[in-house]
Amino acid sequence: MSSAPLRLSKSRFVAGVQCHKQLWWRVQEPDAPELVPEPALRNRFDQGAEVGRVARGYVPGGELIDLPFYQYDNKVAATRDALRRDPPAIYEATFLADDTYAQVDILEREPGRGGGGRGGGHRVIEVKATNSLKIEHIPDLAIQVHVLRKSGLPVAGADVMHLNPDCRFPDLDNLFIREDVTGLVEGYLLGVADEVAAQLKMLRGPIPRVSIGEHCTRPHECPFIGRCWPPLPDHHVSSLYRIERATVLEYEADGYATILDLPSDLELSAIHARQVKAITTDTMVVEPGLTAALDEFSAPLAYLDFETIGLAIPRWNGCRPWENVPVQFSCHTEGRSSALSHHEWIADGPDDPRPALAAALVDACAGARGVVAYYASFERGCIKHLEAHVPALARPLAKIREKLIDLLPVVRNHVYHPDFGGGFSLKRVLPPLVPGLSYGDLQVNEGEMASLELMRLMLKRDTLPEAERTRLRRALLAYCERDSWAMVKLLERLRGLVGVQLELF
Repeated sequence: MSSAPLRLSKSRFVAGVQCHKQLWWRVQEPDAPELVPEPALRNRFDQGAEVGRVARGYVPGGELIDLPFYQYDNKVAATRDALRRDPPAIYEATFLADDTYAQVDILEREPGRGGGGRGGGHRVIEVKATNSLKIEHIPDLAIQVHVLRKSGLPVAGADVMHLNPDCRFPDLDNLFIREDVTGLVEGYLLGVADEVAAQLKMLRGPIPRVSIGEHCTRPHECPFIGRCWPPLPDHHVSSLYRIERATVLEYEADGYATILDLPSDLELSAIHARQVKAITTDTMVVEPGLTAALDEFSAPLAYLDFETIGLAIPRWNGCRPWENVPVQFSCHTEGRSSALSHHEWIADGPDDPRPALAAALVDACAGARGVVAYYASFERGCIKHLEAHVPALARPLAKIREKLIDLLPVVRNHVYHPDFGGGFSLKRVLPPLVPGLSYGDLQVNEGEMASLELMRLMLKRDTLPEAERTRLRRALLAYCERDSWAMVKLLERLRGLVGVQLELF
């Protein structure tokens, strides 16, 4: 263990509010592999940092405490110096009290105060890269107010400054919404001093004993959840499709640990009954209704898949914070003779990709009677976005949208394989139904990774060597193509299952 004094920070305090054991591990094992952020989390950190920088411009005239984040004591001293100068605001002001550091995104001097730092007070502004106020923001602000007041600074109020979901680029004057949460913070403060003392006492002792429960995933999933939760047996009742947590607890209380334990007279939904039958018989279940469900999938067909990116701070006309913007597609087309061809488009620069993508999409889907998607509501949302922002092509885009046919409910309502594992995502159903076709051979092999790599390809082109750009572009094209090709092969397999049924009956 470190010989340095044990101290909290606002992030540590918030972790401890969720679970003392999580906090103990964070402090005593700061280099634990579970604490290495995944790419998606790093992206949220990066975009959150950008939001924080931009937010300062909406509370102007401030002074930045521009020191490395780990120089806590130097930042505390620099903050004291800045307070003597009494600027309208201080960005990243840092304080220490009760063995707890608190860094404030924006410390704003209350309007109407006189100079010299006498009288009045300050407002603590916590900047959040979310589109709304969340209840988990309150402990974050409460520990800051607690530390600042213990440091002798009068704090008059507290605000959450979050992104405005109604903001539209290029008008960013209303990019942020400030919500006064002083009342909520003051109420939460009643227990903060005791919680700080309890956390510090806990950290000086052995690892605490904390039972597992809902706090393991709320408000965020604990990075150490794998250390506490025992491995579940195969086909645990929690693997029933979209089963509610309360129902899982009820089944476990009745002694039903796995799907194999469930009594035969238990009332189940149609999907659950099909899943239970497949698991208990260890065979794939195919419903007779599959034949009729496939009738609308008649050539000529287009098989369409989009990839999107979401930016906290919008950069293209009409975009909102965190709005999913289509920037890539793959489309396989099947003619009446069953001949297949492939079309694709990908953005690889910072300019608005939507006009060129929309034009390529209209060309790719020309002549298709139906446009096949898997979870078509996603593709429908992408096309609606293009209709709104590429008005010159709104009519042909709308026709593509109207032709969408969703392959997901066909599988979900008519087929269950024991290896689906309680889910119907394309990546779940493809390996059991189309053996040999998966995503394991790809450098980019899942949607969130694709979104992150697309952002890198588009927005960091000046920092990427040409060879890396070429590699990244090929990897992204291969991933998106696999998605549309997977639908081709999946529909082919489903048609084959219909043929088997006809032979049986």
